[in-house]
Amino acid sequence: MRSYDNPVIGGFHPDPSVCRVGEDYYLVCSSFEYFPGVPLFHSRDLVHWRQIGNVLDRPGQLELPDDTVASAGIYAPTLRHHDGRFYMITTNVAGGGTFLVTAERPEGPWSDPVWIDVPGIDPDLAWDEDGACWCAVAGVRVARIDPATGKVLEGPLPVWSGTGLQHPEAPHLYRIGDWWYLMLAEGGTDLGHGVSIARSRSPRGPYEPAPSNPVLSHRGTDRPIQCTGHADLVQAPDDSWWMLLLGTRPRGYFPQYHVLGRETFLAPVRWVDGWPRVGPVRERHPAPAAWHPVELPPERDDFDAEQLAPYWISPRARPDGSWSLSERPGHLTLHATGDSLDRPGHTFVGRRQQHPDCRVEARLDPGTGRGGLSVRMDEAHHYDLEIAGGEASVIARIGPVRQRLARQPVPPGPLTLTVEIRTQDPVSPTGQDVPGLRAGGPDVVVLRVGDVPLAELDGRYLSTQVAGGFTGRVVGMYVTEGTVAFDWFAYRPSSD
Repeated sequence: MRSYDNPVIGGFHPDPSVCRVGEDYYLVCSSFEYFPGVPLFHSRDLVHWRQIGNVLDRPGQLELPDDTVASAGIYAPTLRHHDGRFYMITTNVAGGGTFLVTAERPEGPWSDPVWIDVPGIDPDLAWDEDGACWCAVAGVRVARIDPATGKVLEGPLPVWSGTGLQHPEAPHLYRIGDWWYLMLAEGGTDLGHGVSIARSRSPRGPYEPAPSNPVLSHRGTDRPIQCTGHADLVQAPDDSWWMLLLGTRPRGYFPQYHVLGRETFLAPVRWVDGWPRVGPVRERHPAPAAWHPVELPPERDDFDAEQLAPYWISPRARPDGSWSLSERPGHLTLHATGDSLDRPGHTFVGRRQQHPDCRVEARLDPGTGRGGLSVRMDEAHHYDLEIAGGEASVIARIGPVRQRLARQPVPPGPLTLTVEIRTQDPVSPTGQDVPGLRAGGPDVVVLRVGDVPLAELDGRYLSTQVAGGFTGRVVGMYVTEGTVAFDWFAYRPSSD
């Protein structure tokens, strides 16, 4: 029997929402302060996913001002397919509120936003047998809306607030058989997270809670996957049911740290006496009946395409004048738009760290500019390997402290920079213990120029538990002065 490994989409890909069209599955995730927004994935088996784009891929759809704080922006999208059209609804908490966009094809183009005057976050969409469209939001309240205009036709109506735990949110409405099911997350998106469900004969309620709530939670356990919740249900063509949900993989000693953010996990669902049963969510499960592996993106991007691959993201915006693939063919050329990674408005192009152990390399020509590689949580938490003025240096920003930890002369011309992240054997390449690493950090971040290690840093300071917020690490290229050109960028997972 085949099995699959969790997570099915690693790295900072939280709040998954999934829909099936025939034998194809499509999934979206939250993107917070990053542009482009709402990554979109395709699968034929729920296990193997390939990113095919981003729903919000132009400034007219997604405006995130420079004063957008880290972990604001785009929260908890829902993806649905109805009458031959795709709908994605979400909330921009940095401004504007709740809106939906539509497309005939998942690859787009997606429409401009239709704004909906329903206060709250985590909006959901469902249609009843009469074709009426219902929107549920955290709280939990439901409203009947016109998805073409955004007009609220009825409500919002308070229907169910969960079992009494904090933050009843992430509602999803489903019409299954003769019942309307309302599934939500509660307990907060940390260690108390869980999934609860109720049902009614009408989307207006009243709702009857499941006798076994929560139907899923890892709270109070020592399982390697924690914070399970914010789930969505989907039925496969063979009538089996599955749940996509977020979770974390904390590491280190107490208190444990998770550095990749909240990731997307898959779990089988059983129906017992009219209620779904799921869990625990394991690192390995028996696979669905369908099995369709996909070709993963190459580990190395040589920047030979006309457009950046969809996994490349930037904080808040990526202005046209800040980057180019044509200015120097075969290179990604970055132009400085800000003089520091410690403040919004800088030029940064990165990708999510998706594996606990990985190696990132980039070949850059600094010219007369200042730039390099950065491992980023937000403006106040990042490690930088920087080249400028014939010198390589390592800079650590941890909260209010910013320190240059190492300097090394480098020859002029192109250089290869390396960031190695490892969870095993946190010991310096010189054979000496790295002070403090064995006190419980989740991993070590090693920064090199060529084969020369400049610094080995404790990874706990680039974790959710230290930095706060809802995102995970992003590793990428930046420039803070002049122009820097990158010939290639490689991301290679290591065994963990």
